[in-house]
Amino acid sequence: MTFMKAVVKEAVTAKAVTIKTATLSLSLAGMMASSMAFAAPSEAPSDFVKRISDKLIVELKQNKANLNNNTVINKIVAQNIEPHVDVQGFSRLVMGQYYSNQYSTAEQRGRFTKNFRDSVIKTYAKGLAQYNNEGYTLRPYRNTGAKYPIVTMDFKANNGNKIPVSFQLIDKNNQWKIRNINVSGIDMALTFRDQFKANVQQSGGNIDKAIASFKPDAEAGSK
Repeated sequence: MTFMKAVVKEAVTAKAVTIKTATLSLSLAGMMASSMAFAAPSEAPSDFVKRISDKLIVELKQNKANLNNNTVINKIVAQNIEPHVDVQGFSRLVMGQYYSNQYSTAEQRGRFTKNFRDSVIKTYAKGLAQYNNEGYTLRPYRNTGAKYPIVTMDFKANNGNKIPVSFQLIDKNNQWKIRNINVSGIDMALTFRDQFKANVQQSGGNIDKAIASFKPDAEAGSK
């Protein structure tokens, strides 16, 4: 009888330990999930845009005499712009409906992303090579809790004109990335999406051909 009591007591104790351990594990998992859900970049969106803009301008000024050198300007873009752009997300916006399995494969989407990235880098490099000591003014930022915060600056051209440029950001692994850009009211992702859609139609619906021949034109929306 004493033996049976000991067995029962041991079983009850083991069950209690198991329940306690499971409860503790669930609590820890809940805490981790909660902290992950509320995790966000420590840097304010406007501070992020200012930081990368200021660093880019410093690089351009320091290398002003060599901006027409492709190696120099491509390096500046690779180090100061590319790491801060959500290329995959940007590509998804540009492909639009063609990013789905109904129209393209994962391999085709990956190829589009690479081609789009290369084209955008060339576009940035071409524009930055013409840098001539222009500056910018950051507009006051108001945190509205939006999923994709928008930070706007006025780019000061040498002719005195101010060109509004808005950066739509996304939180990627607790770091801000540029998801889309709007220049003077022209949405770049939508502009490029219309161009790619037209390219698909001109290619007779052949996605491979459309991807290979697609050259995004950032100036098309302003023409």
